[in-house]
Amino acid sequence: MKIKVGYELVYECPQPTPMLLMLNIHYTRASDIVVPDHLVTEPPVPITAYRDGFGNWCSRITAPKGVTRISTTAVVRDSGKPDLVVPEARQHTLEELPEEALVFLLASRYCETELLSDVAWKLFSGTKPGWDRVQAICDFVHEHIKFDYMQARATRTAFEAYNEGVGVCRDYAHLAITFCRCMNIPARYCTGYLGDIGVPPPYGVMDFAGWFEAYLGGQWYTFDARNNTPRIGRVLIARGRDAVDVAISTTFGPNTLTGFTVWTDEITSDGKPVPLASPPGRHLGEQQ
Repeated sequence: MKIKVGYELVYECPQPTPMLLMLNIHYTRASDIVVPDHLVTEPPVPITAYRDGFGNWCSRITAPKGVTRISTTAVVRDSGKPDLVVPEARQHTLEELPEEALVFLLASRYCETELLSDVAWKLFSGTKPGWDRVQAICDFVHEHIKFDYMQARATRTAFEAYNEGVGVCRDYAHLAITFCRCMNIPARYCTGYLGDIGVPPPYGVMDFAGWFEAYLGGQWYTFDARNNTPRIGRVLIARGRDAVDVAISTTFGPNTLTGFTVWTDEITSDGKPVPLASPPGRHLGEQQ
């Protein structure tokens, strides 16, 4: 299948404001891109790009005083298959783990392993190591947190999500990541596009999504504690230790986000959207 993805962000700045943006499709999907996701600004401003320490593609701009619109529309080829489920994927001993996975065992800004280690071992020490353990973590987090956009908070940590029992997709991911790390399973945060392809109605407000990957059986596998079921059509944008590493925008000065829409639609061979699109909405999950 082919999927049309894109966004429009509208900022109002009282003065010229430098911004770091992480909005491009991840390089691992480069061969799937049919129409490139070129970042467009209105008014036009110079854009420079770089790769961060995790390999994510980032852009730098200085938004002028007034209103700046940042947007793109791209088309991505996708297999149409749901997330892999590999129950036999085993958990590695610490000695077996590759060096590049070790950083994803450590505490990070939103994932306080030192505060949740005892909780994790009490909850999951009796589970079978490997895929079953990560799935048990997802099952617990899925039931423990109530999804509520109206209570989204950019500063909520995994420990706070556990205690408050409420959050958005990033909070589900942070808590599951933290529990995995407490159980010596490397886990990393992912953000990207995830529409309602293959999902029965009612459809939610479209947004960027947060999920995570766990290192099992010699590779990284996708898990999603928020939806807790294999989904079709994920388009990865960035990976990192937690949401702070993959913020869609980081601004250095006062600004107001006055508009935010995201779209992810399956399209037919003639380029028309399949009538499944979710309503657009303000993004509350990842904004820093």
